[in-house]
Amino acid sequence: MARLSAAAYPARWLAPSVVLLLFAGRCSAQLTQGHVPPTVPAHGGTISDSPGSGASLLGPAPGSGGMPPGFLQHEPTRLGGRAGPSVPRVPSNLGRPGDAGPTPAQALRLPAALPSTTPAVAGPLAIPEGREAEGPPDGLTLDLAIELLLRQSIDLQALQLEIPKAQADILTASLRTNPLLYADSQLIPYQRYSNSRPGGPTQYDLNITFPVDLTGKRQARIDSASRARRVVEAQFQDAVRLQIDNVYTAFVDALAARETLRFARASVEGLQQLVGVTNQLLEQGLVTQADLERVAVQLDAALIAQEEFEEAEREARRALGLLLHLDQDEAEQLQVRGALRIEIPELPPQEALVAEALRTRPDLAAFRLGVGRAAADLRLAEASRFENPFLLVQPYTFQDNAPFDRRSAHSWAVGVTVPLPLFNRNQGQIQRARLTVSQTQLQVEELERRVQAEVQREERALAVARAAVDRLESSSLPRAERTLRTSRERLAAGEEDLIAYLAALRDYNDVVRLYRDTLIRRRRAMLRLNTAMGLRLLP
Repeated sequence: MARLSAAAYPARWLAPSVVLLLFAGRCSAQLTQGHVPPTVPAHGGTISDSPGSGASLLGPAPGSGGMPPGFLQHEPTRLGGRAGPSVPRVPSNLGRPGDAGPTPAQALRLPAALPSTTPAVAGPLAIPEGREAEGPPDGLTLDLAIELLLRQSIDLQALQLEIPKAQADILTASLRTNPLLYADSQLIPYQRYSNSRPGGPTQYDLNITFPVDLTGKRQARIDSASRARRVVEAQFQDAVRLQIDNVYTAFVDALAARETLRFARASVEGLQQLVGVTNQLLEQGLVTQADLERVAVQLDAALIAQEEFEEAEREARRALGLLLHLDQDEAEQLQVRGALRIEIPELPPQEALVAEALRTRPDLAAFRLGVGRAAADLRLAEASRFENPFLLVQPYTFQDNAPFDRRSAHSWAVGVTVPLPLFNRNQGQIQRARLTVSQTQLQVEELERRVQAEVQREERALAVARAAVDRLESSSLPRAERTLRTSRERLAAGEEDLIAYLAALRDYNDVVRLYRDTLIRRRRAMLRLNTAMGLRLLP
């Protein structure tokens, strides 16, 4: 291949070449659609997983898959040429509304369910005398715990900021495209024009280009962003519902730990009395020293279990305080006020419960609003079938006729640039938006089925636990208490040995343990029905 030197180029080509080389370092190439390299954070996750990426903490909004990211922004800047035949009139990035690509999937970030815990039984339990203590009058009630959660939860405060962020998206969607101010000069001679070197005249132009929204894309963007904000509001309400359910769990854990400790203390008192009775029987020669040692071992086990239950009760209060964002000292001093055994008001029929849940559940409301948001995205995609035309006004043109010893001229011009929708009428994005509407409608139907099944399950669980508690209180517990009392009287009278009494005590402990577990399950079922309904139906 022949080598070309600088001298081989005519002098008139040298200056433009230098200008191009100077600006070449500032130019950036545009990759074709489908070959844009994905940006991956250093930890290997996706952009939506990166802190500070601006992705919604509430996860993907229902009905949001119809439009790619960036569609709520104002129209991209278009570069329009000046009026006249000398330069091309092609706007940059013309007619490609789908260049932003599909919406990336995101994982849901709603509050995770707090696992419920039941204090393990490491020793004997007994039913104490008197009713269950509700706690100090100034103790933390369930209503107050919910109020503290709504006022102090950092998690909910962070999630709530998604609502003003959605409002900011409405502002972004309402922005209009800026007009373009364009000035140029053409036919600038390298050497002076003359009769022997005719050309020109040199011309100086000032252009202003106005985009004209004829299809209502801006209003469609505002409508889509407004509906998206309503979806976010419903999602936030669902986040509050789930976080309140966590308060339910922690509050019942605290009540269960306190009541278990009360049962353990009653068992210790009973075993201490049994040790005294056994000592008297030993003095009378009715039992042996081994029998006394056996009872003492039972008392030691009960004392150890009592200490463990005391620590479990403190840990349950600390866990509740942590959920309510109390400091460590406040959590240590926290005392709950409430009871496991409370009366259950008469519930409506199951069909009425299901109908109310379908009306009030915020997650279901979010998906129903998502259908409207997907329909708004479809209208936006249809409005984006045609690109905006650009009206060009050239208020000032100056033609320099001085080199020809003639008077210079001033003029004006007007023009319009209209993209011809021959190949791209946003067909793919319209189809995507249309499918998203159908997809969100199917999600609504599926969620309705799940809500119905959840309400029915929790209502039946409450009914079963309620019947079990009633049966234990009316039949099993009185029988176990009578049996244990009779065995104790026979032991004191010397008519029954200690081994038989300890067997009766174990049977009694089994019934008490079952009663405690059923009582906790009944209280949890009441509050879980509230969560399934999406409203405070039961206390």
